[in-house]
Amino acid sequence: MNAPLNATPSSPPTARQVQKAAFEANKLAKRLRREVGKAIADFNMIEAGDKVMVCLSGGKDSFALLDILLFLREHAPIDFDIVAVNLDQKQPGFPAEVLPNYLREIGVSFHIEDEDTYSIVKRVVPEGKTTCSLCSRLRRGVLYRVAGELGATKIALGHHRDDILQTLFLNMFFGGKMKSMAPKLVSDDGRNIVIRPLAYCRESDLEAWAAARAFPIIPCNLCGSQPKLQRQQVKQMLQDWDKRFPGRIESMFRSLGDVVPSHLLDAGLFDFAGLKATGIPDPEGDTAFDAPVLATALPQPIGFQAKED
Repeated sequence: MNAPLNATPSSPPTARQVQKAAFEANKLAKRLRREVGKAIADFNMIEAGDKVMVCLSGGKDSFALLDILLFLREHAPIDFDIVAVNLDQKQPGFPAEVLPNYLREIGVSFHIEDEDTYSIVKRVVPEGKTTCSLCSRLRRGVLYRVAGELGATKIALGHHRDDILQTLFLNMFFGGKMKSMAPKLVSDDGRNIVIRPLAYCRESDLEAWAAARAFPIIPCNLCGSQPKLQRQQVKQMLQDWDKRFPGRIESMFRSLGDVVPSHLLDAGLFDFAGLKATGIPDPEGDTAFDAPVLATALPQPIGFQAKED
């Protein structure tokens, strides 16, 4: 949004600027709500009578998740309840009053769980090593317990589309697995259903929404200052691809929902050993090339014109 030439840094926005900002915010709200609603419907994330425990960390993603679910609760065709939960990990300097004040202001039921996982992480993880893995496991165990105590039927996490793609490449590059974040899964203790309603949302949209809504963001100073995290490296790689090749991120994300096991190498997903020629055409069978893609993807000679019937 460009300011007029005669404006100064302290000049109030013009009526036109305010109107434009409101229009963009409304358009963004509709897009995010539509994407969250679609993800919920596609994977049957929330059902009638559910009590959804929204894990609120104080970051932009969890604030947006809570905000959008509160809106959908008022407009959805089914009834479900929401309780916001924050795990106070006792990080030095953590502003413990910010989230309770915000949640009281918007009238949301909430629970603050005090558990000093910070000291455990700092004691166990050597200086200079990444803390995310242990921190995540400790946090997850506490939240699973709290979900049971609160009677929550679903645990909602704020991971978005970019997180899902980053996790795919992290597992490929460093774990040797083709695995990402599931939009819906059973927790490793077998007692909880975990959902990720932001699965279709872009991180850039969530950043813009956080700014528009002026969420009281709380930075994570436990791991946020670790610039050499593998996830940060993968994130930078994907951002670079997105700048140089617009549309690539969208294409990669779509591929996660269109998997062809017969063209991968996992014998547990496809019976390669028992494969026999049947003489019956198979749409998933091997082809020399995909003709429709080839026709549009390959460079064509100068002066080439497709024949018309």
